Amino acid sequence: MSAASKHAILRWIHLIFTIPILGYIYGEPSDVQQYVGAARYIFVPVVILAGYWMYAGVIFAIIGVPLWLGAYRLSGFGAALLSQVVLFVARKIWLMVRARQSKTPAQQA
Repeated sequence: MSAASKHAILRWIHLIFTIPILGYIYGEPSDVQQYVGAARYIFVPVVILAGYWMYAGVIFAIIGVPLWLGAYRLSGFGAALLSQVVLFVARKIWLMVRARQSKTPAQQA
């Protein structure tokens, strides 16, 4: 499968699974109460998976989803959001370390 096809599929998954989340956010609280579990434990993780996969690759997608679910389940939304921020910072540090290690000694001088 080409990279463009994979990106298009992931983008459509990301967009389609966002629709129920928008319905959950903007719907009447009495109407959407029955969809709380699906929004929290199915739709949001799939959106996170597809988004991370497009942005950072499959490894960070696989790390990000269980990190989100675990932090949300154990400590709530604030901890889950903070876990994602920490993951992005860790990814940036990892990219910077890799870039620094890939320089040859002649380029460092």
